[in-house]
Amino acid sequence: MNDARSFSATDASSVRPRIGFLGVGRIGLLRMKAIVESGAAETVAIADPLPEMAAAARELAPQASIVGSLEALLDQGLDAVVVATPSALHAAQSIVALERGLAVFCQKPLGRTRDETAAVVDAARHADRLLGVDFSYRYTEGMRKIRDLIVSGELGTIFAVDLTFHNAYGPSKPWFYDRALSGGGCVIDLGVHLVDLVLWTLGFPEVVSIESSLFAKGARIRRNGEEVEDYAVATLGLANGVVARITCSWHLHAGCDAVIGADFHGTEGGASFRNVKGSFLDFAAELHRGTQRQVLATPPDDWGGRAAAIWAERLAAGEGFDPENGCFVVVADILDRIYGR
Repeated sequence: MNDARSFSATDASSVRPRIGFLGVGRIGLLRMKAIVESGAAETVAIADPLPEMAAAARELAPQASIVGSLEALLDQGLDAVVVATPSALHAAQSIVALERGLAVFCQKPLGRTRDETAAVVDAARHADRLLGVDFSYRYTEGMRKIRDLIVSGELGTIFAVDLTFHNAYGPSKPWFYDRALSGGGCVIDLGVHLVDLVLWTLGFPEVVSIESSLFAKGARIRRNGEEVEDYAVATLGLANGVVARITCSWHLHAGCDAVIGADFHGTEGGASFRNVKGSFLDFAAELHRGTQRQVLATPPDDWGGRAAAIWAERLAAGEGFDPENGCFVVVADILDRIYGR
């Protein structure tokens, strides 16, 4: 995806895109707030099964209508919809919107499988509409600076990457633990970000080999079973010779709220990205040369809704289908291979 843009909002055009929001829980509300504050689009309608959630969201956009369904949302004369619903609904809802000629920004995962994801991308291509997925960690200041170092060759040849995402709590909603609804456990919930980060940072090289182990409550689980994993480790062999190790979990005895990090090892230097003091929101990044460290980024960094705001700016600029949306299918394919399906 062509996301190499300024983090600041662009000037809104005289006729701003009309956007509807489908699902305004914690994540949906954060994305809505970022888009409203960007000024790039007009919030026209809100739909959420919980009236109190819709009412809270409407405080951000008092002029918006509250409607009761996706179908009612699509009847509001929209240009685009932001989808932040349970994972089982993402692909079908996105396709319905795209086939109606609307652009879409969707919470991850775009689909529970490669096939679902590919179907959404195909719908966006056919409709020539802008499709965005909330791979939000790409938009942190620290990861942007690390990617720039790697692309410029400052770290020499990257040969190994270690990525981690441990959530000491895990999801609170029951559907996350239903494989049919979620598509999997911590891998599709957290590991999806790690897979996207390593491939995006390195320019999406081909993944030629994958080894993975999945656990639930400390025991290995059957890949074709109904149980979802709460701990997973995977090793990805990339065509450029890089070995990437990915570890993620729910409910781990982590000693803090979360452990999130990415370490890039190169022949001329290294770089690290990690959360600060167990925070889910605060990140620091460093450049390493031998025993020396150089700070690249520190909090505060208001990154949480940045992906949605930039998508809205691109929409306002008149962008249609982005051929680089194929990367969404690549990430989904890697997850399928981690799951052995």
